[in-house]
Amino acid sequence: MQRSRALGAMFFGIVVLVAGGGLSSWQHSFPVAAQAIATTPNVAVGPQYDTTHVYVAPQDFDRFVASLITTFGGTTTKQGVFTVTPTASSTMSQLVLTPVGSISVFGFKTPIPYPFGLERTGYLVTDMDVAVRAARATGADVLVAPFNDPIGRDAVIQWPGGVNTQLYWHTTAPSYASLQSVPENRVYVSTDKANEFVRSFLEFSHGRVASDDPHAPGVEIGRSGETYRRIRIESTFGKLVVFVTDGHLPYPYGREFTGYEVSNLTDTLAKAKAAGGEILVPPYTADQRSCAVVQFPGGYIAEIHAMATKPN
Repeated sequence: MQRSRALGAMFFGIVVLVAGGGLSSWQHSFPVAAQAIATTPNVAVGPQYDTTHVYVAPQDFDRFVASLITTFGGTTTKQGVFTVTPTASSTMSQLVLTPVGSISVFGFKTPIPYPFGLERTGYLVTDMDVAVRAARATGADVLVAPFNDPIGRDAVIQWPGGVNTQLYWHTTAPSYASLQSVPENRVYVSTDKANEFVRSFLEFSHGRVASDDPHAPGVEIGRSGETYRRIRIESTFGKLVVFVTDGHLPYPYGREFTGYEVSNLTDTLAKAKAAGGEILVPPYTADQRSCAVVQFPGGYIAEIHAMATKPN
């Protein structure tokens, strides 16, 4: 699916959730190394080439794209209608390039072939065959074997824990400007698969643990008064935050795919509302940042945050 970027032209953390505001003993059963021993080639290119995949109804397509540009700024590629799956299908497709992250937008005019529509992110890789072998070697499943598109190749993999990611490669390498801020890929994983997911992703991404907080504030996942564990990981693919929970999540937590860092949260939320967005979670402060959750026209839900100004 990722081919929309050219057809039209993962911070990482583990959160163990606890009821009652304390840390349960099973939280400590998931030791995470600061950096996995990489035994596979590094196939990452850069976070500006990695996009969140958003599927909207065709009638909402233009309004959604316009709301993104109004909220975050940026540009778009030319909109078109393409076949972006290995089997017959037809979708409107466009890439939105904002200073805080890129979004591949799809508006299918036909039923969406399985498992497309379930992947959250697309990563540009240097070599598709090498990337697929590396993913398999680290424990990922290949849901959609590599297939050709008009400008390259694609595949869909699934990490331990059920997180789907699309890999893509272009015949002619794209060239996008660096991001103003790198977005966070927000992933929710069960306690049973958390450790396996962490190891697999670290090995594939050649990433490192940027922070590990066993007492992160529960308000970040809609459970004020509790604490949970959060681990952030950074790699050449970008930032990714994984929330390891018991599944007792109030709406809309778990529905948001990406967290966008902006310079001024108040101004950004005002722009989002003016463009038809709805504030699902009003601003709150945690982990030295101001955060909110927004639903854009068409149904896409995103976390938006601004880092607190450090005193001189």
